[in-house]
Amino acid sequence: MDAARRPRIIAVSNNKGGVAKTTSTVNLGACFAEMGYRTLIIDLDPQGNASSSLGIDTRDLEHTVYDVLIQETPMEDAIEPTAVKNLFLAPSNINLAGAEIELVAAFGRESRLKFAIEPIADQWDFVLIDCPPSVGLLTVNALTAATEILTPVQTEYIPLEGIDILLKNLHLIRKNLNPSLPDPTFICVMYQRTKLADQVVEELRAKFGKRVLKTVIPRNVRLSEAPSFGQPITTFDSGSTGAQAYRAAAKEIING
Repeated sequence: MDAARRPRIIAVSNNKGGVAKTTSTVNLGACFAEMGYRTLIIDLDPQGNASSSLGIDTRDLEHTVYDVLIQETPMEDAIEPTAVKNLFLAPSNINLAGAEIELVAAFGRESRLKFAIEPIADQWDFVLIDCPPSVGLLTVNALTAATEILTPVQTEYIPLEGIDILLKNLHLIRKNLNPSLPDPTFICVMYQRTKLADQVVEELRAKFGKRVLKTVIPRNVRLSEAPSFGQPITTFDSGSTGAQAYRAAAKEIING
């Protein structure tokens, strides 16, 4: 990867829950790592699903993302290795739920994550931020720190209204906090070969063109099972259709 472009900081964001944000964050991160890129996943969701999906028990950790944002603990002190070579995690747990309120009165509240990443930025090829399904200060921190946005879109309903809300929020972030933030790239997830799913994909491509990845992630039982075993799909079932799809999506992202 061109050193001048390092790292690519990708906020995986959609203000709707249940759209495979964490699944996409964890599995794309694992795919980047598998291809030799040093990858950091930042778990910015108080539910901590990215952490548990990578087999990290967050109950007894000395430092988490909460400490980074609220106590200004150095990010490097919160980073944990995972079982996947080249893949690292800054974990979160339920303590992060209080961060939204505590950040309200904090100095530089919108930029704390950005400033935490900067001292370690040159250590990584990719930084993936798993955002909560809301537009609070945690998501604002992610979008302020990001150089790119990836938005998973579930292909089981017409999602364009929610995307319009996302784009309005991005306009405000660009105007006030991160002027170079580009429009999102979209990845279609939970795809099943139905008329509605094809209609959703067609509408997205008609509206956003090349900003929609060509690769579509299928609904896949093995993808659903992998988190409960604390593994990404690339190690849980390397030959599955889900693993193959995320590898193809990762290659698209790498190629810009």
